[in-house]
Amino acid sequence: MNLTNFKFSTDADGIATLVWDMADRSMNVITPSVMDELDQVIDKVVADEAIKGCVITSGKETFSGGADLTMLQGSAALYAKTLKEKGEAAAMQAFFDGTRRLTLLYRKLETCGKPFAAAINGVCLGGAFELALSCHYRVMSDSDKARVGLPEIKIGLFPGAGGTQRVARLMQTGDALQMLFKGEQIRPKAALGMGLVNAVAPADQIVQKAKDWVKAGEWPKVEGKIAAPWDVKGYKQPSGKVFSPAGMMIWPPANAIYRRETQDNYPAAKAILHAVYEGLQLPMDLALKVESRWFAKILRSKEAAAMIRTLFVSMGELNKGARRPANIPPTKLKTIGVVGAGFMGAGIAYVTANAGLNVVLIDRDVETAEKGKAYSHKLMSDQIMKGRTKSADRDALLARITASADYADLKDCELVIEAVFEDPQIKADVIAKVEAAISPDCTFASNTSSLAITNLAGHSRRPDRFIGVHFFSPVEKMLLVEVITTKSVGDNALAVAMDYVRAIKKTPIVVNDARGFYANRCVTNYLREGHIMLAEGVPAAMIENTAKMAGMPVGPLSLNDEVALDLGLRILNAARKELGDKADIDPRQEHLLVEMVTKGERLGRKNRKGFYDYPESGAKKLWPGLKELQQVHLDPDTLDVEELKQRFLVVQANEAAKTFEEGIVTDPREADVGSIIGFGFAPFTGGTLSYIDGMGAKAFVALCEKLAAKYGERFKPAQILRDMAASGETFYSRAAKKKAAA
Repeated sequence: MNLTNFKFSTDADGIATLVWDMADRSMNVITPSVMDELDQVIDKVVADEAIKGCVITSGKETFSGGADLTMLQGSAALYAKTLKEKGEAAAMQAFFDGTRRLTLLYRKLETCGKPFAAAINGVCLGGAFELALSCHYRVMSDSDKARVGLPEIKIGLFPGAGGTQRVARLMQTGDALQMLFKGEQIRPKAALGMGLVNAVAPADQIVQKAKDWVKAGEWPKVEGKIAAPWDVKGYKQPSGKVFSPAGMMIWPPANAIYRRETQDNYPAAKAILHAVYEGLQLPMDLALKVESRWFAKILRSKEAAAMIRTLFVSMGELNKGARRPANIPPTKLKTIGVVGAGFMGAGIAYVTANAGLNVVLIDRDVETAEKGKAYSHKLMSDQIMKGRTKSADRDALLARITASADYADLKDCELVIEAVFEDPQIKADVIAKVEAAISPDCTFASNTSSLAITNLAGHSRRPDRFIGVHFFSPVEKMLLVEVITTKSVGDNALAVAMDYVRAIKKTPIVVNDARGFYANRCVTNYLREGHIMLAEGVPAAMIENTAKMAGMPVGPLSLNDEVALDLGLRILNAARKELGDKADIDPRQEHLLVEMVTKGERLGRKNRKGFYDYPESGAKKLWPGLKELQQVHLDPDTLDVEELKQRFLVVQANEAAKTFEEGIVTDPREADVGSIIGFGFAPFTGGTLSYIDGMGAKAFVALCEKLAAKYGERFKPAQILRDMAASGETFYSRAAKKKAAA
């Protein structure tokens, strides 16, 4: 055998060990060459009578993240090429054969007649876990870092190499569907309890435990050879037959849950339902063929293409530092200063210490700083209660945080982040105190969501070392960080900020300074549209539900309650103070917020009164008083639901196009990734700019003009969109041309 991705050996007992260890990659991934070599190994194990079985494991710290998705993108490109050259029938057959190769390979392993076991260390996801599922035995490391799962749904796909069929035959149907829909990474004990693995053992014992299983020879057989349970006569599915009283208790609710959770926006989720429902009525080989046909269909969908590009390719590139200045060497970060121990500062301190960095947490007095540190104690204690970490880890994290009121303690920091109250004078005072204490090489970063970084940098003695970092709340959960640059900031400060954001395992996007930056400009348009709809007389429940039907994670009224209504009113007042008559303020929105905040003292979740009421016990409910604030009450049956959905997405995407036109965001990857992980813009679209590209600029401009004629100037399309409509360009084709010309 000619193996470059694997190492193959056989011990004295005749048990082979196949170690997956790709020399040119930090993580093992499934590629065409990996499939070729695995095929050779199966043939070798079957043909050699001296080999009793084979254990597959990894030579790296982790097993594998699954398939190389750029390979799948290549399959889609091949389909388009074959379609053009040879027609639909030939293109479909070639595409189906190509995407089904992995399925057939795994089935070959499963039915080869000799035992294969998977010894899983670290992470084993996607196509790699489908490989493990096709093995006859799975033993998993009990390491804190070990995970198994099928996360394909998160990028618009589903497990198409046997995953839907094997999981549905290992678990109760309802549990299998839930696992496939969520795409979560599953810890060792949970995986064992779910029946996804057969055993859990210490990392240094998993290979031997797998070998012991091979030696024992206790497994289902067909004609004397090992077989998967579902290939043995008399096999019964965990939940019984689909068409049975038990089956009919599963499928109607499953369909309803699918509709509720996806709003029919995600073809891959619907394909999972089809593949499992149809597959469980068939023998395994036919079931796998059904799954393959659904997978081929989904892989060609525009939703999968958009989500793979944004949430896998683009996000991966940004996480690796695609926008980091290449001429600056990596920063050696050890100690980070955080000034302001309130909710945001405490969250920043936690994620920083959780990344293994030391933190100096400063506030006006030690007691306040200690209160901010206590937030980390609470978060870690919650993790301990859930069995996700240990007391020793909490103690170690807390030891990395020094609570202080003395700015002199910042002297050894490589980066200081201020997260004090959103007041220019307060921030100016903090800047002066920090710069008096830090070293000349230290970078200063301001966490702000509404104040211009350029103005704040005016208070700095070293504007080239002054940069913005905009975290989203809650810091420990939100993945996006906007890194805000100014005309005076240098590459060193940008590199330090990017290195820090990557160190705390968040995704950075580089945004040029402007009011509202990028994310807030888009999301405030979303909130405003909900306010305007309420003023128009659209029922509040319909506003919330149509927003979620459009693909947003929460409705605009609920989101506004989370960020606080009084903050929204302060932002409007600040805009009027700064811009005067040029401020883009809708009087209907202003009137609503004044009525809610000033007259009604309804501030949102923080005082349990906003657009919703938040009782001490029980679920939140829309405030009945909203009807009294509406001067008009429209009949829901007369409203165009599709148009309401379009308004929510178009108003955000058009604003994103304006930020691109103004040079605030300069890379469509950042606009798309930032829109999904920053404010939840409908993930199935691929993001704000992909939403436009997917529709086509010409069609999008026409939709904008239709909405503008009916609802106002805020829907008037950006000039860049009119230009693209005339030229036939997309945001990504423009970016490609710019890159090629550079």
